[in-house]
Amino acid sequence: MMKFFLSARIGIFVAIAGMLFYPTTYAEDIEAPDYQEVEWTQLMPEEDLAALLNPPDYLAGIEDGSQEDSVEAFGNQEFDNETTNRFQQALTSTQVVKTFENKPIRIPGFIVPLESSESKMVTEFFIVPYFGACIHMPPPPPNQIIYVSVEEGVELESLYDPFWFEGTLAIDTTENAMGTAAYRLEHVNVQPYEG
Repeated sequence: MMKFFLSARIGIFVAIAGMLFYPTTYAEDIEAPDYQEVEWTQLMPEEDLAALLNPPDYLAGIEDGSQEDSVEAFGNQEFDNETTNRFQQALTSTQVVKTFENKPIRIPGFIVPLESSESKMVTEFFIVPYFGACIHMPPPPPNQIIYVSVEEGVELESLYDPFWFEGTLAIDTTENAMGTAAYRLEHVNVQPYEG
């Protein structure tokens, strides 16, 4: 009988020691969310995507970089053509795809810094689908911008660097001078992009 209790105590000691030395591996295995890899077009309602894929004919005649080549210039014009009106609305649409609300997602993108810490870590930023969005060219539609706030910050060496972003997607509008986001990503994990 004494051998049984001694064996049981040793077994319990080994189990407790194992939990003390390997707790994070065990916790990560249990708590790791199953991220759904999402493409940017999936975050846009079908009617907005269809409108943007059918641009007005006159846009082909606008020279890149000219005064007419901006969302503001386009937005200041009035059109009587339904296709053109719908295209204009899609450029600034905050309509979202609600099926992604509170879902763990994984999406590739680029960082547009909004706030940085004293240690030069980016603490607030937009995730955008292509390089230069909001900085070198007009911002994408709000339903193609995701806002992130990360207390510890993210190291950003170059605006050209693509990343994978993992987290829980929330539907929440955030406005900033750089643009407007219709989504927010929470519990964020940022990794360098590797195709």
